Amino acid sequence: MKRCILFILTVIASGPLFAQTANITEPESISSPVHKANIGKVVFLADTISLNQLKETDFLNGFEAKPQNNLYMRILMGNSLSNYQHPLNPALSIADLNKGNFQFTFYVDGKQVYQENLNKGANLPATKNIKTTIGVPLISNRNEDSWGRSLWNRFMGRGGENALTTGAHLLKIEARPYIDIPVLKVGDLIAQGELKFIIPPVDAKAVALQAIKPNSGWPVSSDPFDKKKIMEMNGLIAQNRLKNITSVIVIKNGKLLIEEYFNGNGRDSLHNPRSVGKTFASAMMGIAIHDGYIKNENQTLKDFYDLKKFNNYSPKKETVTLKSLLTMSSIFDGDDNDSSSPGNEENMYPTDNWVKFALDLRVDSTKTAGKQWNYFTAGAMLLGDILDKSVPNGLEKYADAKLFKPLGITKYQWQYTPQHVANTAGGLQMRSLDYARFGQLYKNGGSWNGKQLIPESWVKQSFTKHLTLPRDVVGEGFYGYLFWNKTYTVNNKPYETYYCSGNGGNKIFVFTDQPLVIIVTATAYNTPYAHSQVDKMMEQYILPAVLNQ
Repeated sequence: MKRCILFILTVIASGPLFAQTANITEPESISSPVHKANIGKVVFLADTISLNQLKETDFLNGFEAKPQNNLYMRILMGNSLSNYQHPLNPALSIADLNKGNFQFTFYVDGKQVYQENLNKGANLPATKNIKTTIGVPLISNRNEDSWGRSLWNRFMGRGGENALTTGAHLLKIEARPYIDIPVLKVGDLIAQGELKFIIPPVDAKAVALQAIKPNSGWPVSSDPFDKKKIMEMNGLIAQNRLKNITSVIVIKNGKLLIEEYFNGNGRDSLHNPRSVGKTFASAMMGIAIHDGYIKNENQTLKDFYDLKKFNNYSPKKETVTLKSLLTMSSIFDGDDNDSSSPGNEENMYPTDNWVKFALDLRVDSTKTAGKQWNYFTAGAMLLGDILDKSVPNGLEKYADAKLFKPLGITKYQWQYTPQHVANTAGGLQMRSLDYARFGQLYKNGGSWNGKQLIPESWVKQSFTKHLTLPRDVVGEGFYGYLFWNKTYTVNNKPYETYYCSGNGGNKIFVFTDQPLVIIVTATAYNTPYAHSQVDKMMEQYILPAVLNQ
């Protein structure tokens, strides 16, 4: 009897141990001495360092937020994420646990600033199930594709920038597990770390307006503008709060008003504005139609290709017009904003024949030609190939003779398709002041120095709202002939612009109701803030500085 009572008491006393939930998956072993000694910590590093090379002397106690400095985060855990999630609902399968992720909480100077349940796709299932340490960049000047950088940018955009003012701050990051099946549930703290985060004062030279040097090729404007606004913008660029901006040019009444360069760039730098180059296909199409090499934009693909030689032939392909390619409204099964789309541009680039890739695509039976807008890089590339086949001596020489030389543009660099045709999908590199020439040409209705380079009627068609942009993809706006359209609001007044746009935040703005052409070049490629920060620059700094209100 005594033995029975003793056994019962022993079971009761050890109850919590028996209640612990066993691992649902086998994690990787923790063999690194540094890892073992720092379980439960979020550590900060100046570079990506493999675990087997990591030393405690690599841990940062402080970080100075300068453009050249990188910041990496490594989470050192005692188990894998899936095993931390498992006690939250032991009935869930690994697949259901993988639909959760980390919850991160950011504090600045002891105050919670931002909290996010990381998207389930931010880590691979194998990482969640096995890894006991995860390292990601938070701030990187290498343009690394990482959920860490995206997380940091969301933190900065949703309170971090306002909290991290000039001076020294204490940054703290906490990591917890969460599941959201059947309801959201957050677990206990997995790891945390602190860092002295320093926002250095802005160098007065970086803030100061840059004097317009001689020999720009432009007359210099003497119009007044709000210099303080531009200096405020310069300060944010110097502090890397406006990131990866390389130039800002303002042309007012056909004269150079503002010329600013950043991050090691200058007047002679060639910029890669990515899809800004698409709009040059529209310009060349208008010139080629005027010269009679192409009849009009209502010509169809059957006039240029034997479509029966390509895969997935359909008579509907023969009805695809140049206009539908110019307005991104063709019936091809292609949508760059849908990663699963067969015609997504990322599927095109690895192929050895981009024209074949485009013309092999199926027709999307749900689309009506000219009615549904889908961003379709392969279509813009096709326009360049058609031009190359149609104009004398090919597109590259034709563009040089008919557009670039008359504009005084001599320093530029095309990218090419695998067939060595000038690539109108994007990547036409130029100096900022030469992009401004292209924008001013459209502002002039296609005329330059008294000569009509692009038919005025083509400029009007290009600056026509042919299609309404889908708000869920790009927000409000319209689309012309490879030109975007939007309206900025400054001091409760609307200012409409047609513009070229490219990955990274590259823009050529041509305003319809103001004598303004504005260029912004940037290298914020594949970042969530690339375009929104340009909108911020325009609405809060550039336009308020130069408008006559």
